[in-house]
Amino acid sequence: MQKLRIWEGLGTGAEAVEGAKSWVDHHLAESRAEVSKLMGATGKRTVENTLRPFDHAQWHLRMAGSQSGVMFMVHPEAGVRDAAQELSQVISAEGTALSLNRDVYDALAAVDVSGEDTATKYYMDRVLLGYRLSGVDKDEATRERIRALADKMTELSMSFSRTVQDDVRKISVENVEELRGLPQDYLARHGVKESAGKLVAEKPVVLTTDPPDMSPVMNYAANEKLRRKMYLAYSDRGYPVNQQVLMDLLAAREEMASLLGFRSWADLATVDQMMGSAAKMRAFLGEVEAAARETAHKEFDELETFVRERKPDALPLTLSDARYWEEQYRRERFDFDSQSVRPYFPYEQVEAGILATAGKLFGVRFERVNAAAWAEGVKTFDVVDSLGKDGVVGRIYLDMHPREGKSKWFSECGIVGGMLGECLPEASLVCNFPQPKDNDAGLMQYSDVVTCFHEFGHLMHEVLGGRQKWAGQSGIATEGDFVEVPSQMLEEFFEDPDLLRSFAKHYQTGELLPYETIARMTRAAAHGRALGTLTQVLYATYSMETHDRRAAELNLDTLLREGYDRFSLYEFVDGNRMYAAFTHLVGYTSNYYTYLYDKVMALEFFEEFDRKNLLEGPTAMRYRREVLEPGGSKPARELVQAFLGRETSMKALKGWIAKAFA
Repeated sequence: MQKLRIWEGLGTGAEAVEGAKSWVDHHLAESRAEVSKLMGATGKRTVENTLRPFDHAQWHLRMAGSQSGVMFMVHPEAGVRDAAQELSQVISAEGTALSLNRDVYDALAAVDVSGEDTATKYYMDRVLLGYRLSGVDKDEATRERIRALADKMTELSMSFSRTVQDDVRKISVENVEELRGLPQDYLARHGVKESAGKLVAEKPVVLTTDPPDMSPVMNYAANEKLRRKMYLAYSDRGYPVNQQVLMDLLAAREEMASLLGFRSWADLATVDQMMGSAAKMRAFLGEVEAAARETAHKEFDELETFVRERKPDALPLTLSDARYWEEQYRRERFDFDSQSVRPYFPYEQVEAGILATAGKLFGVRFERVNAAAWAEGVKTFDVVDSLGKDGVVGRIYLDMHPREGKSKWFSECGIVGGMLGECLPEASLVCNFPQPKDNDAGLMQYSDVVTCFHEFGHLMHEVLGGRQKWAGQSGIATEGDFVEVPSQMLEEFFEDPDLLRSFAKHYQTGELLPYETIARMTRAAAHGRALGTLTQVLYATYSMETHDRRAAELNLDTLLREGYDRFSLYEFVDGNRMYAAFTHLVGYTSNYYTYLYDKVMALEFFEEFDRKNLLEGPTAMRYRREVLEPGGSKPARELVQAFLGRETSMKALKGWIAKAFA
């Protein structure tokens, strides 16, 4: 099986589009050839003559789909992104056709796997379950309707994502003094300087809703009007186009669930997950709400009292004020100004620090290679096993800064699916961190660094889990509501002082981030966790309810307002239509609960590590072997049992939420 990369030799313009089409045509042809091989097998159905070619067919579909998907997210040329969007729909249709092929299903069901290894048995169980959930056992007319709905859902999903991706809102700053409170490097980046105690700019200042522009405004801008303008611009992305797109998507999913015999899409989407049903999801979210509610009220009461004593006319606190006033509160109560640590987190230093941290923790090293990529500035590294004789075990790509037309989120994306003995895994990070330029070091907020740790956790799961016997079990192939465990677990390492001081050095003086500053930062970061947890419950509930109610009776704005009124202690800001840019409704559909569900497991996993030897103690390697390396070759519950030796509980989550009051 040959390993190819879509961006090699693509060039630009029409040449790039033609190269992308050739790539997809090649893999679709190979997938069809493997299906023909499967159907042409004679005699008894076996793993080798039936499951093996099926797995190869799926690998080719994954190769075509994953790389077209990445090009859709990152390619600097709109024409190539357009082509990638169209090709992704073609690939999805091919996958749907295979999932509804009754002859293939019957052939797979006829294979006797009783004498095979555990991974193969589990793989076959999941494959057959997937077929049944796709509707393969329905009559021809129903299968045809399912096929049409699947194609429509793909088209609508990509349209939704593309609209968000391309919709960068701009804010003209009417009075440069509105930028008061923002960091000096931010001001300099926008052509603003201070003269005689006043802020001045040589030309009009225009901000965008890209994260490096948006986030500092919400945290630091003293001007309430500017914060609200940014908040509304950011939450309005995708509107009004995506309102109808989302309603059409929800209606299609509802019909699909009904055709497949489910009460709602939320039940269909959870039946093959760890959660199991929408009812269990609802109960779980209730548990998390109960765990956070009391502490959230304490946090909010303290914050409200703080604001009343300093600026009573800022009450009631609104959602556009939340981050700013939380920052002000932390400065006074914990003597921690988050701007003060930014000089210790220039982007290049953080990148090097995370590579070094991951290298020690997972027993690998990252060797920079000169390889073709889709845009300038994308860095490529081979991942080399430091512990054995495996040599190179995968490749990663770091596309870490904003670019016109690029996805505005922070994501890990598989590119090449690994398969033991045949193909090494490759994956990328697609992020939007500040970009170093000339005299601008690209200073990151500490929350940016946490996000970087998070995404790197996904990346290591993709690579270290990417060498399975079956391609369908390689990489992040676990149940969907386990995929955020490795990412959220790695976030917790950020609070270790010695780990931070291994790379957190002042970009001008070289001074290490002081221990006492780290201690204040850690204490300050704990305040607001309960409020943040309720916000996550809000998003998860919105995700669930949009997929658990009849679409014809659903009002997206009313449901959003009901959610904020129930879960958020801040005043709702009229004009907030965040659902139009909530791309998790496309990817996770009803299952945004995954973040909270996996936080429970991640915190319990982290409790297993020796705080005195986080990176090189025996737990690190046990975690690699028992959680990451199996990929999707075992049920996620077995991974949990293997690492913890027990079921999980809410204890660690409750302690984490209440840490500020411990």
